Amino acid sequence: MNVLTAEWTAGLYLLAAVCFILALKGLSSPRTARRGNLIGAVGAVIAVGTVFLSVHLGNLPWIIATILVGSAIAAPVSRRVTMTQMPQLVALFNGVGGGAAAIVAILELAHAESPWSGLAIAFTILIGAVSFAGSAVTFAKLQELISTRPLIFAGQRWVMVVVLAGALASGGFVVATGSLLPAMILLGLGLLSGLLLVLPVGGADVPIVISLLNAFTGLAVAASGLVLGNVLLLVAGTLVGASGTILTRAMAAAMGRSVSGIIFGAFKGGSTAGSTTISERPVRSVSAEDVAILLGYAQRVIVVPGYGLAVAQAQHTMAELATVLEAKGIEVVFGIHPVAGRMPGHMNVLLAEANVAYEVLREMDEVNPQFKTADVVLVVGANDVVNPAARTSPGSPIYGMPILNVSEARQVVFLKRSMRPGFAGIENELLYESQTTLLFGDAKESLTRILSAVKSL
Repeated sequence: MNVLTAEWTAGLYLLAAVCFILALKGLSSPRTARRGNLIGAVGAVIAVGTVFLSVHLGNLPWIIATILVGSAIAAPVSRRVTMTQMPQLVALFNGVGGGAAAIVAILELAHAESPWSGLAIAFTILIGAVSFAGSAVTFAKLQELISTRPLIFAGQRWVMVVVLAGALASGGFVVATGSLLPAMILLGLGLLSGLLLVLPVGGADVPIVISLLNAFTGLAVAASGLVLGNVLLLVAGTLVGASGTILTRAMAAAMGRSVSGIIFGAFKGGSTAGSTTISERPVRSVSAEDVAILLGYAQRVIVVPGYGLAVAQAQHTMAELATVLEAKGIEVVFGIHPVAGRMPGHMNVLLAEANVAYEVLREMDEVNPQFKTADVVLVVGANDVVNPAARTSPGSPIYGMPILNVSEARQVVFLKRSMRPGFAGIENELLYESQTTLLFGDAKESLTRILSAVKSL
């Protein structure tokens, strides 16, 4: 129904675009992230409402029914998903966005009025399909439905070249003829390209690929804005594409690697690879009471959280332990690595959920000089981000990645389930150093025992 005039439609689209920009600004800091998320949601409501009030929509009952079904699925899933599964959820949402853009482009193929429209349609189909298939693989890897190790086969790079050449040729036919058959071939080759692009990526590189695919989806949405003549889609897609690109570069820099090295490294054996190999080398293990004594008589403690803290849902116990130590006059800060967990900000959000004050969270550059003065560093569920191999082993898959200087502390205590390597699949030599001790077990149970022992000191 055309309730809104063109002027009102343009004004509301502009308001929605401003909301999206303010949302991205808010999401740049943990302090303002919740507000930014709400502003973005308001912008999305304005955008969708404007479409319903400004455009004549055929099959309106089907559209409303589809929205209701999608909401009925998404709402409970979003409420029940745990923090450890958030990267998988992001991957799924991202893939759905890319797939939707590709489908819309195919449906608009019959309405292409110029070669430029055909070019935008072909681009949207290809990039949307790559994003959909690639995001599905990243979800499967993070959910461990398939191996986290790079999956490669002989001649894979040449297969990739042939598939991409075929995609370009199909795209050319789409632009030249505007027919459905080359568009469907392009869709299939795009899906295959997404699989071939992400399957060789392994281990700790997967979250970075999620961010890259998010940028791809943004580009596909922006192109679909050109296809549909919708300025808001163009603006929103450009914002997503730009922010995804910036985030991808920031994450790659945090790992000391190039984006091309992450994507194509597995073809030459350089991509990080998950592992299940458990070391049998001897280490020094301690009890919870021993750790409590170390903490209770320290003056400065640095906590390094990682994915294991999230898996065990131990953030509340960790926060309570920090509060008890601070009440005893012990300074406690948290050292946060940019890629700790499975996505940027993972640890910040996890600790904020447990009401850990933002002021005690220290980013890598700020906390690294402080390890030399730390009496105890408590590493809870982190491994690769403190592994000295990033500096000392040129052949290591994480070589060159900036790490937290945990090895400079007087005492280091690791809370680990087992001697299984981290997500990068390599041993951590810090575990065998003289200043390092290990407390084995579930992080939440171990922290609970440590907390009880500290209270009794």
